[in-house]
Amino acid sequence: MSKVFYETAAIDYANAAPHIGHVYEKIICDFLARFHRLDGYDTNFVTGTDEHGEKIARAAKNAGQEPQAFVDYVSEQLFQPTYQRLLISYDDYIRTTSERHKRYVQEILRKVYEAGDIYYAEYEGLYSVGAERFVTEKELVNGILPGDSEPPILRKEANYFFRMEKYRPWLVEYLAEHPDLIQPQAYRNEVLEMLKEPIGDLSISRPKDRVPWGIPIPWDENHVTYVWFDALLAYVSSLTSRGLFEKYWPYAWHVIGKDILKPHAIFWPTMLKSAGLPIYKRLVVHGHILAMDGRKMGKSLGNAIDPLALLDKFGVDAVHYALLRDTTLGSDSPFGEEVVVQRLNADLANDLGNLLSRVRTMLLKYCGGVIPAASSPESDIAKAGVALANKVRKEVEALRIHLALEEVLQYVRSLNKFVNDARPWELARDEGRKKELEDALYTAVEGLRIASVLLEPALPTKAKELRAALGLGDYTMAQTEVWGLSPAGTRIPEEAPILFPKLEVAEAKTDGAKPKARPSAEPQTTNGLIGIDDFAKVDFRVAEVVKAEKHPKADKLLVLTLNVGDHTRQVVSGIAQHYTPESLVGKKLVLVANLKPAVLRGVESRGMILAGEDDQGRIVVVTPEQDLPPGAKVR
Repeated sequence: MSKVFYETAAIDYANAAPHIGHVYEKIICDFLARFHRLDGYDTNFVTGTDEHGEKIARAAKNAGQEPQAFVDYVSEQLFQPTYQRLLISYDDYIRTTSERHKRYVQEILRKVYEAGDIYYAEYEGLYSVGAERFVTEKELVNGILPGDSEPPILRKEANYFFRMEKYRPWLVEYLAEHPDLIQPQAYRNEVLEMLKEPIGDLSISRPKDRVPWGIPIPWDENHVTYVWFDALLAYVSSLTSRGLFEKYWPYAWHVIGKDILKPHAIFWPTMLKSAGLPIYKRLVVHGHILAMDGRKMGKSLGNAIDPLALLDKFGVDAVHYALLRDTTLGSDSPFGEEVVVQRLNADLANDLGNLLSRVRTMLLKYCGGVIPAASSPESDIAKAGVALANKVRKEVEALRIHLALEEVLQYVRSLNKFVNDARPWELARDEGRKKELEDALYTAVEGLRIASVLLEPALPTKAKELRAALGLGDYTMAQTEVWGLSPAGTRIPEEAPILFPKLEVAEAKTDGAKPKARPSAEPQTTNGLIGIDDFAKVDFRVAEVVKAEKHPKADKLLVLTLNVGDHTRQVVSGIAQHYTPESLVGKKLVLVANLKPAVLRGVESRGMILAGEDDQGRIVVVTPEQDLPPGAKVR
């Protein structure tokens, strides 16, 4: 099998500065790209900016600029410098206003037109200015397309249309034949639901007199290309313009946010099919970053996170690590500064940084600052070290990046325990136990080498700093599967900076100090009863199990992926002795949706499913008596 990996992050719409959602997606992609490079894959990673369309023209006008000058500023002064500061390791940055991209879009338009899949017609319907497309009533929630700030408008105009409906049966069949095309699985199910009914044809042009800012339709100068037909082709134009299409396109992964699922899962594959191009290999869909209280972020709500301020405060490695470690890829995840502080202090400072500091101190004190001879590869800690890469690979392949990182941190914790149990400071007092001392310290060094390589995709600078503090250089992932590659006799630097200085945990902000209530002399509950106001705080929801699997570290626990209507989430439940994973898939359960997230044996759980126990001790999950849609509120 060829070790080739091509990855794209969604190109960003160049109408405003990047926000935490943009940063989150690029960090996911950066991790996957770095991981595959370390694992010996010929890797190419592309992102860029989407610079055409009605919203861009409007934003430029509001800024008092011509569209090209406006997008030049947004792309070159806002997005690209942010990603450079974040050390996003893309290989190409494609801009849709570039000549190489425009040429390719017009080439594909001609090909699809000549295939008979484009026609001219007049259409009247609801038009979302935010999404820059016609929408149906079924897509609206309370009269507004999710993600828009205003209702769609009724619009009638003559445009060129792509025969998308023609390819619906083919797409349904293709998804059946390629069940892993869209990940996580819940989003594949969502697309299949969309495809159960006609999807219609796609308007792929706009009259130039209304929207002049776009790529001209090659056979009609009075129309410009619809922004989605233009933007999606950037994933291919980047390769073709560099002569790399044949090499990389068969291995393409697209990483996108869930709000743009329909264009990527329906528009894009039907476009590719019509143009005679192969379909991408995988569509990876991530959730949104939420405020810590679970609400959507927004400047108007005052809870938006400034990515640059986050970098200034915590540094690039802590931001990368916290965003990857404390989010579940397919689900919406709460995030804030306190998350970064907690991860930095616990995982990075206490576990990893402290171990490095202790090992360096003992090497300098007991071994003259020189790495001793290699220890035996037959010890339990050595065997666990060389087996670690394969465990991490499996989690990354399953898109459980947070669990991949936890695997490495568990090993770091085992190294700390190994050092504590070996007690090198006592061994150093007995000259006859010098070999034991040297074996213990070499084992700690070699374990840190392995851990640092596997953490490098999430810690792009600090992993290298860790190895430099031990006099070590760079290694591949394959070299973590061999024990004894830290060269004996290497002299470590006498001085090295603290890898991760600990931070104080900021106190929660309040909108004004309120006097604390005095303790009441009267009991607040009677016989354990609660008031209706307390009960109303619990958010019960119907949730459908879309995936179930055994917990990797606990026989009694199952890890469930639940469809909760507008998102999916992961819940860990202690029902493994009463249900097999396959018996739960498709079952509808009752979920406590607003329970504070917890980590159960290394796996994050966001909520709790309700269950009861019969008189024989059997656990039975609570299910709705009649069929209710995922996300329905239970009262």
